[in-house]
Amino acid sequence: MEIVIPIVAAVVGIAAGAGGIFAYNKHNENGGKDKADDLVRKAKHEASEIVLNAKKEATSIAEKSQSEENERRKEWKRTENRLAERETALDAKLDQLEKKTEKLNREEKEIEELKNEIREIRDKQHEKLEKIAGLSKADARDKLMKMTENDIKQDLVNLVAKEQKEIKHDIDETAQAMLLTAMERMSSEVTADRTVTALKLPDDDMKGRIIGKEGRNIQALQRATGVDIMVDDTPGMVVLSSFDPIRRQVARYALERLMKDGRINPASIEEAVAKGEKEIEKEVVRAGEDAVREVGLVGIPRELVHLIGELKFRTSYGQNVLLHSIEMAHVAGMIAEEIGADKRVAKTAALMHDMGKAVTHKIEGKHADIGAELAKKYGMPDEVVHAIAAHHDDIEATTPEAVIIKICDAMSAARPGARNISAENFAERMRDLENIATGFPGIDKAYAISAGREVRVIVEPKQIDDLSALKLARDIANKIEATMSYPGVIKVNVIRETRAIEYAK
Repeated sequence: MEIVIPIVAAVVGIAAGAGGIFAYNKHNENGGKDKADDLVRKAKHEASEIVLNAKKEATSIAEKSQSEENERRKEWKRTENRLAERETALDAKLDQLEKKTEKLNREEKEIEELKNEIREIRDKQHEKLEKIAGLSKADARDKLMKMTENDIKQDLVNLVAKEQKEIKHDIDETAQAMLLTAMERMSSEVTADRTVTALKLPDDDMKGRIIGKEGRNIQALQRATGVDIMVDDTPGMVVLSSFDPIRRQVARYALERLMKDGRINPASIEEAVAKGEKEIEKEVVRAGEDAVREVGLVGIPRELVHLIGELKFRTSYGQNVLLHSIEMAHVAGMIAEEIGADKRVAKTAALMHDMGKAVTHKIEGKHADIGAELAKKYGMPDEVVHAIAAHHDDIEATTPEAVIIKICDAMSAARPGARNISAENFAERMRDLENIATGFPGIDKAYAISAGREVRVIVEPKQIDDLSALKLARDIANKIEATMSYPGVIKVNVIRETRAIEYAK
């Protein structure tokens, strides 16, 4: 661009000169020769100055360009020199690395050769030792292990017994303190429910109305409610018998309504039973809401609240399941607070742990699995679902809250007066405990005592040593856990006695 400017100036000068010549010729034509000459001289002078300036500027630009070109060439030369120096240095480093690599390879080869020599020497020494001792390496190892085992067996027995005693002492004290604190703060009813309900008749005439002509009224009532109605067994009383508490409650409500109204016929029976079912439904909802409110929980889905309310009409060995669940929730909350577990998870799982019993007749499966599936279905946390599923050891309890639910369930079900257990069931459980213990080898006698809370096992001292006795106690306890259902804890007490008798004559 800088070179173009002087060229343009020169062209302009030439054009000005040409313009002057043209003006001169025109002036001659018009008779103004003098002025034309002046104009021509002036135009030539200006053109010469423009050309001169253009030449100077072009020369200056050319010199500047040449200087820049020379500077760039020098910079390129310096860059080439630096690259050459770096290349030389890299070549030197590569040579050094190759030499070090070769040296390392030689040293590794020498080390491997030394290892092989050492292995050969060791094998030869082992062969010589085996020839001298007359034993192979495996035989010598087994003999050494047996000697060591015999030397330290008694020490191990004493150490294990000491550690177990110390651990048991600390654990028992801590657990007892927590449970006692929870039980002292919790008080609830323990009266067992029955499978029959008795209603008092106002007079003997009412008994005839209930039976009806040819027994049609009592038959209609039994069909509508599914409850056995006995009017002749107890004087002045009507006995309702059914294993389903809800059906029994519906029948009681319907019969009370019929006796109060006085009109007893198949049509009024159907109406009374329908109203009884509606009343029981309201009572179920009310019982569930009261239970959730008493425990102090919020955000429980309405469907689960309904199932909790149905537990009011369920019993387990005569124990009301809803009262049992509420009691467990209070105790679980207190224990969780003591040990730093999640109090809400513990109370929620405790209240819902037997929820599967409310639908056992509708869905097949164990009530723990059913309850866990229902809790999961309605969006309860995974910790609550796991605690419900694990409360009967169907799966292993892996969270503190799940262990708390197991403890509370056993404690609430096992305390005196909570459940009715028949003498036959009790005797059968005692026999099962003794049979499990005597099923192991080396057992002389076994006795179930303390109402099935302890099993005393007497072993043959020649067959079972002290270390084996510890293992035997654990094996018996594991088998009891795996094969029997029982509330609370069963103690396994293995007794080994050695007597030495001699007579002095």
